[in-house]
Amino acid sequence: MRRFSFYCALIGAVASLLAGCDRSTLPMGPAPLNSRYKDEQPAISGNGRFVAFVSNRDGKRQILLYDLQLRQFVDLPRLNRRDTIAENPSISYTARYLVYVASDRGRPEIELYDRITGRVEVLTTGYRGWVRSPSISPDGRLVAFETDRRGQWDVEILDRGPNIELDRPDGFPLGQ
Repeated sequence: MRRFSFYCALIGAVASLLAGCDRSTLPMGPAPLNSRYKDEQPAISGNGRFVAFVSNRDGKRQILLYDLQLRQFVDLPRLNRRDTIAENPSISYTARYLVYVASDRGRPEIELYDRITGRVEVLTTGYRGWVRSPSISPDGRLVAFETDRRGQWDVEILDRGPNIELDRPDGFPLGQ
């Protein structure tokens, strides 16, 4: 009987270890913001509802988005890719748009993620010089970042143009 109890305990321990190795998803439903993992580089949305940050939860470095009102993580399909290191997130007013630095071939690029469409767009393709520290305007039209293309770190502003769908709070007049 003692041997049976030992094997049951051993099987239970192995099962819990294997369950802990499942790194495919973050918790669904209510979950605490803080954890035992390294979380850094926070950015809060203009409406104060969302916080984006870089974390090594799930066994990989990734950008996470947390809904402070619902107290749960927001699914970001196609944002975090296995072959890419993502850093320095910045989010628009309702967190529709996220900008961040991504490096998949050793060269950093500034990318924009649209939560509505699930699309990732590289904003600095073909850009000369290194880029870092992007910041997006509340409406999502302008992206500020640092660049060294003149041999020193300067600030540049990228205007995504008048034809993008702006991130505005519900009920906000279109003409403003």
